[in-house]
This record gives sequence, C-alpha cells and structure tokens, in this order.
Amino acid sequence: MKTMKKIKGTTILAAVIFLLLAALPFYMPMFRVSLFGKYMCFAIIALGLDMIWGYTGILSLGHGVYFGLGAYCMAMYLKLEAAGGNLPDFMSWSGLDRLPAAWVPFGNPVFAVAMAVAVPVLLAVIIGYLTFTNKIRGVYFSILSQAMAMIMGTLLIGSQAFTGGSNGLTDFKTIFGQDIHAPVTKIVMFYVTLLVLVLLFALCRFLTGRRVGKVLIAIRDGENRAGFAGYNTANYKVFVYALSAFMAGIAGALYVGQVGIISPAEVGVVPSVEMIIWVAIGGKGTLIGPVLGALAVNSLKTTASENFPELWSYFIGVLFVVVILWLPGGVISLKEIPGKIRAKLRLHREETSSAEEKIPDKTAVRSK
Repeated sequence: MKTMKKIKGTTILAAVIFLLLAALPFYMPMFRVSLFGKYMCFAIIALGLDMIWGYTGILSLGHGVYFGLGAYCMAMYLKLEAAGGNLPDFMSWSGLDRLPAAWVPFGNPVFAVAMAVAVPVLLAVIIGYLTFTNKIRGVYFSILSQAMAMIMGTLLIGSQAFTGGSNGLTDFKTIFGQDIHAPVTKIVMFYVTLLVLVLLFALCRFLTGRRVGKVLIAIRDGENRAGFAGYNTANYKVFVYALSAFMAGIAGALYVGQVGIISPAEVGVVPSVEMIIWVAIGGKGTLIGPVLGALAVNSLKTTASENFPELWSYFIGVLFVVVILWLPGGVISLKEIPGKIRAKLRLHREETSSAEEKIPDKTAVRSK
C-alpha cells in the first residue's frame, strides 16, 4: 500500500511538471522557451541515467558519448541541408574537395534520425556485452566509461576535416525544410521534445512496474543473489544500458535542433559528470526526480550565470553538497518530510500516552 501511494504521488508530480512545461510558451518569451527545450533534452538523458544508476546500480561517467553520437548524426544532416548540395564550409577550410563517403547517406533525414538512435544503441550493446559478461562492475566500469568519454572527445577534436574539430558543427539554416530560427519551428521543436520526454517517462514507468524493473532493483541490491535466483544479470544490464544510450541519442538529436550547435565540449567527461549531478540532486531511483533535477539545476545554472557570471559554478557546487549531506534522497525527498513529521508526532503521542498509563494513581494508593 505504501509503495502504491508513493508511485501515485510521483505520477501526480510528473503530471504537474509536464503540464507546467506545456504551458510555458503561453507566458514566457521565446528565448526562455528555447532554453527549457534544451533543459528537457537534458531531462531525457537524466531519465535514462536513472534507469541504469538509480534502478540498476550502474554508475556511468561517460554518457556524454551517446548524447554526442546522436547529436552529431543529426547535425550531419542539418549541415548538409544548410550547404545546399555544396561541400560544408569547414571541409573546404580543411582542404577537402569532395564529400566523404561516410557523410553521403546523412543527406537523407530519415537515415540521419535512424542513425542518431542506432549508433548509440549499437555502441552501448558492444560496450555493455564486453564489460558485463566479463563481470566488470562498480568503480571499474565507471572509470572505463569515463575513459571512453575522453577518447571520444579527443577523436572529435582530432578529426577536423570530418567533424569540425573543436568548433563542432553549427550554422544550420533549416530542419526538415523549415527555417530553424523561425518562432513556429522553435515552438514545434519544444512540443516535440516535451512529447518525447512524456513518452519515455511512461516507458520507464511501465518497465519499472513490471518484472524487469524488479529484476533491475534486485541486481542493484545484490547482483550475486539475483544470479543465484536464476537470472542472467549480464543480459539485463546490457538491455538497460542500451536503453539509456537510446534515450541519450534521442536527446542529442533533439538538442541539436533546439540549440543549433554540437561540439566536443558537450561530449567529454565534464558534461558526463554533470549528468550524474542532475540525477543525484533530483533523487535517483524515482524517475521524476532526475527530470526535476535536470530542469532545476540547469535553470539555476542559467539564472546564476546571468546574474553572477564569475560565481555561478559555486552555486551549483553548494547545492550539490547540501543535497548530499542533508537530502541524500534528492530534492524529490522533500515531499516525504511532512509525512515523516506526522509519523514522529504520532509516535511521540503514543509514547506519552503509554508513559501516562504506567504512572500509578496516587488516590488509589492512599485508599489502600
């Protein structure tokens, strides 16, 4: 009963958050709406990370790789569309005289969107299978994933002629034939991102409420015991790792359309660690907590950087320390405080009444 009430409470909170997001374009300027479109992309990543860290206990410090792969696949299509059949500008500056063969299929938007999902999933399946079947877990997997992010960032910077180097891919003009800077296009992208976030949240809620979700929690709490119970834990971990990469790839593709740029700065170790911070601050293992964490942390980051450009990083650091020390369950655990207070007050009343019953009646003692 308590679990059902908890699920119902988080579902209501999720509905409120999604409704507030849906109403943003009606009372906020377009600049802020675009910012929240970007924040929702981050919320999708946080949701996937919660599935592998909050529910399965796998701490990935390299999820920027999957986000970047999805973003670069989409950006390649947008760059080719902006070039209008000509060679992209950065390739001409790098000395190329014709389009590389690997870029040619990305002129098709359907192929680009498919690759934005398939490439991260394929890489996650390969990495997951090689690591989880060989019993690599805990801090060793975290270090491995972090190294992967460092390698990916270095490769992107070093491949100037093919990826734009440290400048990345930018200067897009249209998306699916529509002006990418037009207010209508931005509004459509905002609602598409919101719809994807809601659908993926519903998918994760569905999975965590079924047996697969219970197995993931069992792996988190005791992988060896789950294995002794007859479950192939490696297969479950590969599945959830690929699922999180799938969500990160989608987030990357949506991010490029919203922001208009992707560079190695969004792929490396630092953004990957920031993604973990969103989940920790929001509250891992709750689904809606990481979504709230991604929205709140990035909103605070923007507000603090606008008002205190030299100090904004300290605000994020202080918030993280406060949450870790006093709210280990994340910001989402704040909703449990009134219930805990009521429980303590009820316990105090019960203890007081019990103590009063044990005190002998002085009048009865005198009569005896």
